[in-house]
Amino acid sequence: MKPLQLWQRCQKHLYDNDALGLRLDISRMNFTEAFFRKMQPRIKKAFEAMDALEAGAIANPDENRMVGHYWLRAPQLAPKPELRLEIEETLARIKRFAAGIHAAGQFKNLLVIGIGGSALGPQFVANALTTPADKLRSFFFDNTDPDGMERTLAQLDLAKTLAIVISKSGGTPETRNGMLVAADAYKRAGLDFAKHAVAITMTGSSLDGQSQSWVAQFPMWDWVGGRTSVTSAVGLLPAALQGFDIDGLLKGARLMDEATRVKDFRKNPAMLLALMWFWAGGGKGGKDMVILPYKDRLELFSRYLQQLIMESLGKERDLKGRKVNQGIAVYGNKGSTDQHAYIQQLRDGVNDFFATFIEVLKDGGNPLEVGPDATSGDYLSGFFQGTRRALYENGRESITITIRHVCPGSVGKLIALYERAVGFYAALAGINAYHQPGVQAGKKAADVVLGIQRQILTHLRAHRGQVFTAAAIAKAIKQPDEVETVFRICEHLAANGRGVEWQSGKTVSATGYLVT
Repeated sequence: MKPLQLWQRCQKHLYDNDALGLRLDISRMNFTEAFFRKMQPRIKKAFEAMDALEAGAIANPDENRMVGHYWLRAPQLAPKPELRLEIEETLARIKRFAAGIHAAGQFKNLLVIGIGGSALGPQFVANALTTPADKLRSFFFDNTDPDGMERTLAQLDLAKTLAIVISKSGGTPETRNGMLVAADAYKRAGLDFAKHAVAITMTGSSLDGQSQSWVAQFPMWDWVGGRTSVTSAVGLLPAALQGFDIDGLLKGARLMDEATRVKDFRKNPAMLLALMWFWAGGGKGGKDMVILPYKDRLELFSRYLQQLIMESLGKERDLKGRKVNQGIAVYGNKGSTDQHAYIQQLRDGVNDFFATFIEVLKDGGNPLEVGPDATSGDYLSGFFQGTRRALYENGRESITITIRHVCPGSVGKLIALYERAVGFYAALAGINAYHQPGVQAGKKAADVVLGIQRQILTHLRAHRGQVFTAAAIAKAIKQPDEVETVFRICEHLAANGRGVEWQSGKTVSATGYLVT
């Protein structure tokens, strides 16, 4: 299609909401009007499903719970008055707490300890909105990697660091481990962790019991999933402590929610996004989603979306119990870094993806002209437009989202836009976006491995000085099928000086292990 024809197609299908400050251009997707006609019954059902969700229907049957992250930015929509009151009171407490911390002046750093959405959401917001004027600087424990945690601790003056521990259940292993490592570091520094710690958790959780003596505690609710928790205390408390405008963030999300309740799919940006995802992958996730934000502040958006989209849409079975193996793989970096990373493959390699460009109109920074009538921002815009054109000319489809600038409001809008698009796509595809049986399966498998590790140590300690191969240990602990698991556990224990030694054999299977 020639440039002028593309421009005409763009004008026909462009979503342009000046009041919202957002444009969505789907003209580089090769859909037809017949596709929209065919999708009408699914679109109708998707709108009905979203209405039921927001009204308080049980959306996660595995846990018998509602899904109400939309109420966080519009409490008046909560189905029960007590929920509205809890949301409003929590927001007011967050603001008072942050103001008190700022006024006291004791803390200069913020250590957020969480995993998944409890870290990815706050990290994305922190990176997008940070300035030299931040009230507190943010750092994160977002893994159970001891070396990674030690590197983070090395950057902190713990006497001036407030720690936030985020865990709905209180028993999430990665978060629990991070909390214990942090508490030990404070202790070694001669500090009382309780006087530096804040909890975000559910009432009655194991963390709730531990944190009664801490500086403060804020609620998580069973109707807010981790990957949609950024507009709850999970994201709002760190943002407020950093000094960000959380009212602006919530307002942006609320305005996007309102815009995506419109029942005309052509005037609903989230439904348009979901339809394009369905088109690109044939309704089965047949193509990957590449997120390309042309702004450094949005660099972590693709990581945030990986969890939101892949955990929500990656499902083995549909709502009728049929095996469908649904999902959309998400990856991305940022422009124009991508020019020198993987754009070559996107243009000339396997056509197994569709791209989403995120264009930010306002450059910010130094407006220095680095060429004839051209700033660095002009070059960035040129690279965006050139890449978009190069991909289309080689038969690669793309979507473009345009916002005016990166601010609390626009960040809230992007978060809400994708939350709603995920819900719509799930309804179009006939799957449940709000449960995660695969995540639970992984956690259970990890528990099995740690159980075997305890058995190994018990056996070796009972036979000190005796050398056993992995196969011999597996047989002795009555786990004959788990020889490889035993081997990997023993190798890890030996490499880390955990009381297990190894004796090299001629082959891996002949390697012996013992406790002296």
